[in-house]
Amino acid sequence: MTWVATRNDGPAAASEPRAFAAAASTEAAAVPRSVRSPTLLSRLFDAAWHRRSIRAQLLLTVILIELVAALVAGGVAVIKAKNATRIEIDASMNLAEVLVRETINLVPPDTPADRFLESLPLQQRFARHVRITVRDAAGEPVTTRPMEGGTQDHVRTRAPAPAWFASLISPLPDRRQVPVVREGQRLGSVLIAGEPADEIAEAWENLTALATVAMLVNLAMIGILYVLFGRVLGPLTALGAGLLDLERRSFGVRLPRPQAGELAAIADRFNALAGALEATRAENAALYQRLITTQDDERRKTARDLHDEVGPSLFGLKANAGSIAAAAAALPDAAARAVEERARDILGIVDRLQAVNRSLLVRLRPMALGHVPLADVLADMIRERARQHPPIAFPFALGKLRPSYGDAIDLTIYRCVQEGLTNAIRHAQAASIRVNLDEARGGEPATPRIELAVEDDGRGIDPQAPAGFGLRGMQERVRALGGECALEVAAGGGTRVRVVIPLPGNAES
Repeated sequence: MTWVATRNDGPAAASEPRAFAAAASTEAAAVPRSVRSPTLLSRLFDAAWHRRSIRAQLLLTVILIELVAALVAGGVAVIKAKNATRIEIDASMNLAEVLVRETINLVPPDTPADRFLESLPLQQRFARHVRITVRDAAGEPVTTRPMEGGTQDHVRTRAPAPAWFASLISPLPDRRQVPVVREGQRLGSVLIAGEPADEIAEAWENLTALATVAMLVNLAMIGILYVLFGRVLGPLTALGAGLLDLERRSFGVRLPRPQAGELAAIADRFNALAGALEATRAENAALYQRLITTQDDERRKTARDLHDEVGPSLFGLKANAGSIAAAAAALPDAAARAVEERARDILGIVDRLQAVNRSLLVRLRPMALGHVPLADVLADMIRERARQHPPIAFPFALGKLRPSYGDAIDLTIYRCVQEGLTNAIRHAQAASIRVNLDEARGGEPATPRIELAVEDDGRGIDPQAPAGFGLRGMQERVRALGGECALEVAAGGGTRVRVVIPLPGNAES
């Protein structure tokens, strides 16, 4: 049975790897090219090109073009130098051969053979780019004197060219042998060999001089292009800075109008957009101000009605319930107990309603605000929160504050502290919630402003998370006064609510 199972399972087990490989290859083929991991070459190209500025990309393009042009020019120069060297060596070889033959014919017949052979090279001292060797009849050299550039051997006018350049320029070796025959007797031979070293050195000097001049000119051109590209692309840099200011809600930024027509059109559109955003922001600020003023007026009216109407009514109910409980003493025992029980129930309900009424009054508008210094009102609120939540510490730091900054600013600061404490108590799970409030100077130009910070040491919050209704309400109130309200990560990992409200121009009066 085991053998049968092995025979039956073998093909299936062997086919499973092939099926898995086929499925894996199908999945790999189905993966879009855009989501595959980039190769090393693409990463290098991205780092060397796409992450560079436009100025750097333009300069890199110019440098690459110049490198290609330099390679092409260098190749052409090498080919031309090689052809010129070959032509020069051929001409020198032809001239040396003619001179050697003429010299052989002009030597006096009565000259001894040895003197005749020794004098041959001396007659050719002005031959260029060749080396003349005289050999006797046995093939042994008699004398050898190189004739390079019409100078003696010990005089070197040029440094030798590099070996790699000489191998590129040097023509094929050329050697010519002229026999020396006198009266039918062979006395020896003259060997003429090409010597292109001086010509190659001259070509190397010319090429290096041209390359040096071209490099200096290109460096100067690159420097000029760098400055020119900076001037041309300067408006784009200013545009990026302006867009960053718009992102930071600084809508008063304006771009200077450049001379280039296309960039001038972009600057005009940007300035028009910034003006429209500034006007829209002013309209929104006015709407926010009107909305908040309307809300505050409605809350003030509601608080006044609760204080003036509901409060006395509840007091009257409480007094009547107490009178009913006192009058129940004259009734029979059973009736007296029933009436007293109902009176106590009414008194308990009235007490709860009075507590709710006081809480509503505080939430709608603190009655002491505007009548008691702002610092004292805030201190009372923080002490009440500390009493309600004993495990949490509520340190409170006050700077130099005036008793009041006006109804709108006082109420905004109160609401921001109230909402900041509420959010920290509900969500932060903090052991300490610190409130800092001070009047300072800041901004450009320096203007007086109120700086408020509510910071906790809790679990923190993501600043990118969508704001809740309470935070949005704080932001609307602060922006309506021309200030800023931001949610930040505190130094210890908690959360900080930072509020900055500019004061009016006559705040110091």
